[in-house]
Amino acid sequence: MKRFLVATIVTTFVTGLGQMARADEKEAKATIDKAIQAIGGEEALNKAKVLSWKTKGTITFNGNDGLISTLTTSQGIDHYRSEIEGDFNGNTFSGVVVLNGDKGWRKFGDNTVDLDGDAVANEKRSVYLQVVPALLVPLKGKDFKVDSAAEEKVGDKPAAVVKATGPDGKDFTLFFDKESGLLVKMVAKVFGMQGDEFTQETTFANYRDFGGTKQATKRSSKRDGEKFLDAEVSDFKILDKVDAKAFSQPD
Repeated sequence: MKRFLVATIVTTFVTGLGQMARADEKEAKATIDKAIQAIGGEEALNKAKVLSWKTKGTITFNGNDGLISTLTTSQGIDHYRSEIEGDFNGNTFSGVVVLNGDKGWRKFGDNTVDLDGDAVANEKRSVYLQVVPALLVPLKGKDFKVDSAAEEKVGDKPAAVVKATGPDGKDFTLFFDKESGLLVKMVAKVFGMQGDEFTQETTFANYRDFGGTKQATKRSSKRDGEKFLDAEVSDFKILDKVDAKAFSQPD
């Protein structure tokens, strides 16, 4: 009898946890569906196989600000090319980062290096942390898991909170404006070029229509609470295809 009672209590407890988990997942998916509708609708966003966007802004290292501009192309979450130009105190620089499945390269000036396994994994995470806010529909795929969390405020407005786990098993958190449904903040662990890990908080604002989808044109990031990047999206395009050479090793 005692064993039966213990088994009953454990079963009831585990079942209750399962029901709570399913409820959290259902609430998270409802939040995501609202957000997807707010930026263009699932049908249109599912057709977005290739994305291209330009940014200009200010990047901060060790308290020093520099100018930076980027041209980025992404096909899915494992093919990516970002061309970078910048200026720090009159010192100009340029670079390219390319991800092609399980291969990747980084070029600065005339030096090109192959990315090792960890660096490729870090770039893949960087890519999906850029693509997910732009499209949101990847969150509904098998590569991501989502659950709801307690409501919080972003600024002075209430936000629905979704805890997500990416295809690499790493967690990140998304905050959606309760009224509009739009993504307003994301918090994630990221890695710098030297392999050091940061907690990065990115805010999204000033949404604008680009060919039928709404995108945040103002994106500001802090790393471990310190100013890191303020960027303005000047152009955003959904392309039918891209030259495969875009994802080849930089010349």
